[in-house]
Amino acid sequence: MRFVLSAALALATSAAHAGPVSFSSGWAEQKLSLFSSNDYTFGESLNMTSNGSVSIAWTRVDQADWGSDSASWDWSVSQSVPATDLSLKGGDDRNISVYFVFVPASVAPSLEGANIRALLGRSDVRVLQYAWGGNNPKGAVIPSPYGKAGTGVTIPLRNAGTGSASENVDLSADFARAFGGTKGALIGLAVSGDSDDTNSVIQAAVSTLNLR
Repeated sequence: MRFVLSAALALATSAAHAGPVSFSSGWAEQKLSLFSSNDYTFGESLNMTSNGSVSIAWTRVDQADWGSDSASWDWSVSQSVPATDLSLKGGDDRNISVYFVFVPASVAPSLEGANIRALLGRSDVRVLQYAWGGNNPKGAVIPSPYGKAGTGVTIPLRNAGTGSASENVDLSADFARAFGGTKGALIGLAVSGDSDDTNSVIQAAVSTLNLR
């Protein structure tokens, strides 16, 4: 009961604390393959180079921000993978994705030590992945071809190509569209690039990520 109450209190008070997410500390790379890794540089922004590779950079969300309902960020791509079908397992390269990892509020405090690989293997985790890449309709909700069915979706915001843009997403509304119900606690964030299927090169960056 103490875990449930502390989680509820964090969700209720988070609006007063939500704000900028630092890229200068707290981030770690999680390899998805033994022989494949992207290059990440952390500082005022997260800069990434992916050369025929794939991996995830991730961080935990402060408990005060578990109840965040929306997010905004800037991102840019100076070198792009070809357009792909983001629903196709093994053929879904994309330039850059920003992930938001949710769990039920009642279990969030017990998962504070879990890494991203452990979280993504749980049946009660839900992941919204916003992508720059692919050739799918913008704003579509695409079930992830990886992991447990029904636990993750990709929402393309921009198709494959270069440029820079600012994004503002409604996490609560997109969670309801993707999974139904309410979103629970936002306990993790991640950024990835995926170029292994097309053996291409990505140069991309994310900055000014804010939770609200």
